[in-house]
This record gives sequence, C-alpha cells and structure tokens, in this order.
Amino acid sequence: MIRIVLADDHAIVREGLKRIVGDAADFQVAGEAADGTEVMQVVRGTDFDVLVLDLSMPGRSGMELIKLVKAEKPKLRILVLSMHQEMQYAVRAIKSGASGYLTKESAPAQLEQAIRKIAAGGAYISSEVAEQLALGAMPGGGEALPHESLSDREFQVFRLLVAGDAVTDIAHKLNLSVKTVSTHKANLMQKLGLSNATELLRYALKHGLADPLS
Repeated sequence: MIRIVLADDHAIVREGLKRIVGDAADFQVAGEAADGTEVMQVVRGTDFDVLVLDLSMPGRSGMELIKLVKAEKPKLRILVLSMHQEMQYAVRAIKSGASGYLTKESAPAQLEQAIRKIAAGGAYISSEVAEQLALGAMPGGGEALPHESLSDREFQVFRLLVAGDAVTDIAHKLNLSVKTVSTHKANLMQKLGLSNATELLRYALKHGLADPLS
C-alpha cells in the first residue's frame, strides 16, 4: 500500500485527486494540507510514502517548501503537481529535492504512474527536463537563459511581480521585510537586464513564465 498526502490550497483539486487516488487499490490517502504550514505539520506527524505537492500555496511554497520537507524527512518522495508547464519550474523543483513533476493537465493515468514510479525509488520527469538537468551538470553544457541565473528566492519574487503584486504585498506573503524584497527585485532586474515592470512582463510572456500562481 502506497500512503499519499495531497497538498493543494484548493479543496476542489484535493477532492479530484482523492477520487483519482481512490480508484487505485494500492493507494491510500494518509492526509491533506491546504498551505505550507499544514504541509510541515503533516510531514512531522504522519507516516506516509509520497507527498503530492502543489507548487504555489499560501505560506511557504515552491522550492523553499520542497527543501524544508526534505530537510525534515530526507527519504520522503515528493511529486510536484503544478499548473506551470515551463521547464524552468520543473528543473528547479527537481534540483530542490522533488522526485517527479507533472502538470495539472496530465491525465489521471499519468498521475498514478508517476506516484508508483517515485514510490519505488525512481524519478518521473519529461525527457526535456532530464536533458536540461544533464546539460546543467556538464561544463559549458548549453547556453542558459537569463532567468535561469536567478536564485530560488529571486525567481519567487519574479513570479509574484509578474502576477502584479507590489513589493509590500510580496513582503507580506513571503514574510520578508520590504527592504529585502526590494533588494531581490533590484538584483533580478539587473540579472535579466530589465528596467521597468513593462519589460518584466514582456520577458515573462516571451519565456512562458506569466502563468497565474493559483
């Protein structure tokens, strides 16, 4: 029996996932979480095999949450289920400690296959993501795009800026000071070679990074 925890801030999504998981005789839902805080509570208090994790939730989320979970339980397997199709999200998730990455548009059969594969110790990623990971491990292995040079925190701030959040809103969401967020913003703008919000949005649209965060 593969014990699974479902983490998504939308109750409807969790219900849908429970139905998919419930169709498999060897799957059992061991818990649910609606935000980053609940994820950590379940991780610390529940014995299970696979965490199916949405990349964008209230509180701690994304790469930061993956790293926190792995620090707490290094052997726990994490399958990221995200709406983001851009490879950059998948590559960052895998580098942070996830064992698999699926988009929410994937068929239920793919979700079952992914859970079984990573529960057995394997990885579930696309061939494109595998290639990017391989190239990143090679000296001079491919020309990186500017946003690939952003730190995980800078990338998180970048996503929120693109979604239209002000610096003060981002500071509140990420539990950081306004000064710290402003510094991240200045650094990422410099790395991307951009000077204003219009250019930032244009860059995000060009590279498929302007998806909504929910």
